Amino acid sequence: MEQPTPTALPDDARILIVRLASLGDLLLVTPALRALRRRYSSARIDLLTTASTAHLMQDSPLLDTVIPLEKYTFDYPSDILRRPDRLLALAPFAAGLRHTRYDATLLMSHLTLPFGRLKYRALLATVGSPRRVGLDNGSGADLLNVRVPDAGFGALHEAEYALALAAAVDAPAPTPADRRLELADLGWHIPPPMAPTAGNAPHIALHPGGGAYSLARRWPLERYAALALALRDETGATFTLVGGPEEGVLQTRLLGMLGYPDWATPLAGETTPRELAKHLASCDLFLGNDSLPMHLATAVGIPVVAIFGPSNAAAWGPYAPEEPQRVIVVRRDDLVCSPCFYRGHSLGTPQGCPPRPCLTELGIAPVLTAAHRLLAPPDDPPGD
Repeated sequence: MEQPTPTALPDDARILIVRLASLGDLLLVTPALRALRRRYSSARIDLLTTASTAHLMQDSPLLDTVIPLEKYTFDYPSDILRRPDRLLALAPFAAGLRHTRYDATLLMSHLTLPFGRLKYRALLATVGSPRRVGLDNGSGADLLNVRVPDAGFGALHEAEYALALAAAVDAPAPTPADRRLELADLGWHIPPPMAPTAGNAPHIALHPGGGAYSLARRWPLERYAALALALRDETGATFTLVGGPEEGVLQTRLLGMLGYPDWATPLAGETTPRELAKHLASCDLFLGNDSLPMHLATAVGIPVVAIFGPSNAAAWGPYAPEEPQRVIVVRRDDLVCSPCFYRGHSLGTPQGCPPRPCLTELGIAPVLTAAHRLLAPPDDPPGD
């Protein structure tokens, strides 16, 4: 399928963006939202997202309204059959969407699962937009009338897929600077990171967790301990352990492995995403798994070493098109089974396989090499 010819909307169009996603995935659509707002400065642009993630965008200058939906109540057919009253309770919500009379709906999700396609078909029919824009993997002919080719997870970064949808309604982002992540798009004013001072020990943000969606994304904790001890020995680094509230126990275990030193401070669960971004801006490097903190660190502008195993780095790796040299993905390239979820047009296996050789057999050496590379002054690259 060829890229669609861009379809211009009225300057004062009413545009609904649908992205029912986690916090990290939601952050990745902000370059596309910025392109839409730049092209349609007088438009009404609303975002429909999950109730648990809507707070991330509540102050965004790119949006007029953020509409929360309890999406996870309707993830499985059994949920609806067991509680049909929840579906009936959506009637006022659906009526409000219909009454707004959106000119276009941009569906910023893949049409991967049959039940997901059924839900999106119902949603698009409810909204009733004359233009229904989305990614087509061969299943979108009866849902969408502006179809952007979906070549599968990882054929494009998820941020680039969202940008392709914006371009389909004549809102391109032609340069890497146009496509970068900017926390100002969230309404956050975070001071830019300061350049490291020569001779000073680096301060490193360490994230041994990986969110609640898939624990299989976590590199073994003992590797993080060995990595931190090596960097402490070689550079004198200090560390802040970042993560979500569910990762406090994990951080305590890591601190125990390190001997509860005064050069490692736990921060899990004590910060909002905005507060975490402010802290990350004071760090010289981020080291961690596929996660929201990884995406926030990338958006802040600090160097990022991201460790990937079963998840798809080509789809969800650190996204810095304007400075690709400041992000490094460390993963096993020699395994034909990796990534094993969100691969091609399939959901795959989000919990990975029991042995997880993609992570359990990944030693600290390549991660340590990547860290030293990003910590080195620009005019003093390693090996010169």
